[in-house]
Amino acid sequence: MILIFIESDIGGKHLEFTCNKDKITKIMSEITLALTRLDDLSAKGNKEFLTNPHHIGSAKYNLIVAIEGSIDICNHLISANKLKAPEDYADSFKVLAETGLFEEAFVQRLIEMARFRNRLVHIYWNLDDELIFKIITEDLKDIERFLDIIRNLLSR
Repeated sequence: MILIFIESDIGGKHLEFTCNKDKITKIMSEITLALTRLDDLSAKGNKEFLTNPHHIGSAKYNLIVAIEGSIDICNHLISANKLKAPEDYADSFKVLAETGLFEEAFVQRLIEMARFRNRLVHIYWNLDDELIFKIITEDLKDIERFLDIIRNLLSR
């Protein structure tokens, strides 16, 4: 395991983290691949997307991969730095927000993302496909912003 020590000043707050950079980089690659696939699906257009069950299934799967990967990165940082154990997936983002890594308004978006992951995994049959299309065309920027924050942290 390759552990690195990161010092960073984000939002005027000095942060120090230990992590396995290789592990985080691999997860980030998987998230990026999922986002690329979701972007390709969003380019299909509303009508083509909604009439093709394979597109819908692929979008749901790649959303799960991207969201789970984001949660995995958080949980790795939490564990490697002996931070408070999160109560659930959404709480992983709250724990890192307490360190100053995420702004309060943004962490709320991440919490919504984690809760949506729960809906995807546990009640996938009761999700509106138009909502899935809306998310892949309008809300992927939250995951991209998350990745930018982590990249910034790792580049220190």
